[in-house]
Amino acid sequence: MLQQITTLFIDGAGGFGEDAVGLFDDVLSRLIEEIEIKARIELANRLAPIGNAPVKVVRRLATDHEISVAGPVLRQSPRLNDADLIGIAQTRSQAHLLAISSRAGIAEPVTDVLAKRGDREVARNLARNRTAQLSDVSFAALVGQAHSDIILAEGVGLRPDIPPRLFRELLLKATDVVQQRLLATADAATQAEIRRVLAKVSNEMGNKSRPRDYTTARRLVTELRLKGRLNEPQVAEFAKNGRYEETVASLELLCGVPIDVVDRLMGGDRPDPILILCKAAGWGWPTARAVILSRPHVKCSSTALDNAFSNFERLSPHTAQRVMRFWQARTTATPQIR
Repeated sequence: MLQQITTLFIDGAGGFGEDAVGLFDDVLSRLIEEIEIKARIELANRLAPIGNAPVKVVRRLATDHEISVAGPVLRQSPRLNDADLIGIAQTRSQAHLLAISSRAGIAEPVTDVLAKRGDREVARNLARNRTAQLSDVSFAALVGQAHSDIILAEGVGLRPDIPPRLFRELLLKATDVVQQRLLATADAATQAEIRRVLAKVSNEMGNKSRPRDYTTARRLVTELRLKGRLNEPQVAEFAKNGRYEETVASLELLCGVPIDVVDRLMGGDRPDPILILCKAAGWGWPTARAVILSRPHVKCSSTALDNAFSNFERLSPHTAQRVMRFWQARTTATPQIR
């Protein structure tokens, strides 16, 4: 009976007025209470795209605890208003929130709830949904989560509607990998802003770095290079043995990056510049890990190493080489390495 009535409604939906739709709504609302989940799933999928679908039935399906029933109408049905969506987002599962975050044209009151209550997958999906309208509150919530989520950081950073203040905050919190990915995909105006912020961060990082004497180390690694013995295993050995100056000097020669730049990059708290240098050089994770741990001024937790490994695996050699070429060009007029 349900299938027959649903078919009757769908076949004539375009010509029904609200009174006729209301009649179908009353009948279907009674039948829906008696049917099993398989039939509810079929009903939800058939009614979801209908512009004048029975409102009470759609709301009943949207609040179903089974996401296989609620999902289709939450993602598609134009019969759900903001109040409906907010109520569901406040009380139902993360799967329900994920379905809502895929809707076209979600309004700010709805996205505010999604950004506040949603888990990582909801946040990522919301950031990717360019038709979703995000308030400053929603953007602030997403940016706050983005510092520990490289995928979310990219999704938020690539949105053209992100407020400039929060975009700068995102850049400051994002890893170097994310910063360079954003730089590679942004338009000219955004690229200029990214470079300005990155330059500021680089200068601040350089100011915090403690001057070191690399004279002896540079002499040693130069001799090793002339003998053909300066290579990845040698860098890993320097790093594992705590020979920090030799490690930095080796990176200078093998990566072609000025030593004052390597000094600043190694002096920062985040390991991302090291990942980029090692990936661009064609080295493996064991070497990158050893270089990360060779920094005497930075303690790296197991969680931080796990995150670094994940970022290293995602980083492509092409991207790393593009970033390294940028660093290779950043010479100073008179390097002051003591």
